[in-house]
Amino acid sequence: MAPVMFASLIVFLLLGYPVAFALAANGLVFALVGIELGLFQPNFLQALPERIYGTMNNETLLAVPFFTFMGLILERSGMAEDLLDTIGQLFGTIRGGLAYAVIFVGALLAATTGVVAASVISMGLISLPIMLRYGYDRRLATGVIAASGTLAQIIPPSLVLIVMADQLGRSVGDMYEGAFVPGLVLSGLYALYVFIVSMLAPKAVPGLPKEALLYMQPDGSRGTWKLGILVVFSGLVGVFVMKQTGVKAGADFVILTMSLAVMVAFIAAACNHYFGARRLVLTLASTALLAAAYYFLKRYEHETFALVAEAAAFGFAYAIVVGLVERFSGLKLISPIAEQVTFVMVPPLGLIFLVLGTIFIGLATPTEGGAMGAAGAMILAIMKRRLSFGLVRQATESTAKLSAFVLFILVGARVFSLTFYGVNGHVWVEHLLVSLPGGQTGFLIVVNLMVFLLAFFLDFFELAFIVVPLLATAADKLGIDLIWFGVMLAVNMQTSFMHPPFGFALFFLRSVAPKDAYTDKVTGRRMEPVTTMQIYWGSVPFVVIQLIMVALVVLFPQMVLHYRGSGPTIDPSKVEIRLDMPGLGGLPGLDTPPDLGGGLPGLSPPRSP
Repeated sequence: MAPVMFASLIVFLLLGYPVAFALAANGLVFALVGIELGLFQPNFLQALPERIYGTMNNETLLAVPFFTFMGLILERSGMAEDLLDTIGQLFGTIRGGLAYAVIFVGALLAATTGVVAASVISMGLISLPIMLRYGYDRRLATGVIAASGTLAQIIPPSLVLIVMADQLGRSVGDMYEGAFVPGLVLSGLYALYVFIVSMLAPKAVPGLPKEALLYMQPDGSRGTWKLGILVVFSGLVGVFVMKQTGVKAGADFVILTMSLAVMVAFIAAACNHYFGARRLVLTLASTALLAAAYYFLKRYEHETFALVAEAAAFGFAYAIVVGLVERFSGLKLISPIAEQVTFVMVPPLGLIFLVLGTIFIGLATPTEGGAMGAAGAMILAIMKRRLSFGLVRQATESTAKLSAFVLFILVGARVFSLTFYGVNGHVWVEHLLVSLPGGQTGFLIVVNLMVFLLAFFLDFFELAFIVVPLLATAADKLGIDLIWFGVMLAVNMQTSFMHPPFGFALFFLRSVAPKDAYTDKVTGRRMEPVTTMQIYWGSVPFVVIQLIMVALVVLFPQMVLHYRGSGPTIDPSKVEIRLDMPGLGGLPGLDTPPDLGGGLPGLSPPRSP
């Protein structure tokens, strides 16, 4: 009966029925059929209300609306537009610079929004017209935008990772930490592909013309090397400060180091921009106060705040050096492009570190991190003077729709799985997968092929709710780490957004790409529309890159398994167990616990073997 249930579910989905109702209807219909045939116990249905209530009472899934709301507020407050404009200017005349900017901003949006639709639509509206204006190959331009948008699925705080952790019964924090490095590596592979194209076909990815460059210095130069000095100095300070902590490796060390470096860079740039002639006096006073605060906090063992004060003092110290150099040599050490990049990038980066940093170090749960991220996104929108009641209302409505969508699918999956488990479907799947030839290797090959093929017709939510729970039992039986298994599946399921005919990222891009010929507002040239086939063909190289990333995760599991070594380690030989016996210490003659082995009648001391 289990194979028939699964096959009928696939048929219902291919016929276009809503996923949640197809799941629930299959579960209930086959439960009745199973009762009639004597294959299903009616008592199972009594557990259905409790399973549904348990789903609605799941605190882990509360992170879904928080992160969705955070992403929508950031996307609609214009953050994506500011980032794309600034990073595009930073890469300037470099061949493929706009494509690099899209990948870089796609990774940043992924780490702030966690929603694929928001990332793809934002970058499609903002960067696609600019790339077409300056002569980018249409297939590469559409492919890089769609692929960079799908990074929101693998880079934390991804919604699919929350669902995956819930279905696998594992910690969302561990899942986030395990996916952090593969997400960065995948972004690097996208950039490597653009670099190879720029070397083999430079006309496909031209750089910006000089007349399109902004944020120039008075002498006409750009001064990007000054940004490099600021970044290197801030990074060295971050590493130096983090070396003083107990965090030595892994995603924790990386993200906390970067957070400190961002703070240093922002303080240095802000002093240069706002203090003006008073810079030396104010920065000297601030540095002295921070140094005093550092020693005071260190003395009273407030280590975390002491490290923050130390890093901030370095930022002010850099501002002092800049002020002295500019005063006595006339050379400006912070250029307009350096200031612009710092001020535009620091707020979203600070939000990323606020959310992921607190989750990684164990200060907050993913749900609490999502709540802080939602509040932080509203604060950033207020700082940009872009928060309005209408924006909050739209974001709230969209969040409610997506959250209800996820919850209804999960409730339907609970109904389906109850019947499926009642007819021993999980045993059938487990025996089928565990008995595959080749052990773990054969299992991984079959699972990846199956997920890749199912992704042509199902999206990642459907795969996560229907397929993953069936695979998890067999993977656990074979001794496979479920965090690693979940990250590998998440990278594979990412292709569901990219390959025809049902790639949602392609649909999102199609909805905002020009369908008809139009006149460019800047150049006045007549531009041809972007065809659907150009979007489809542009996605093919990036689907191949995603499959290469799946192979890398399989071949180099330590990219994910580093999460194991990031927590506190305990030496069993140093564990001390104390037995407190209240009341005995206060009685006369019982300052020490009595010898229960031989001091009581009928109890003899234990014998040696």
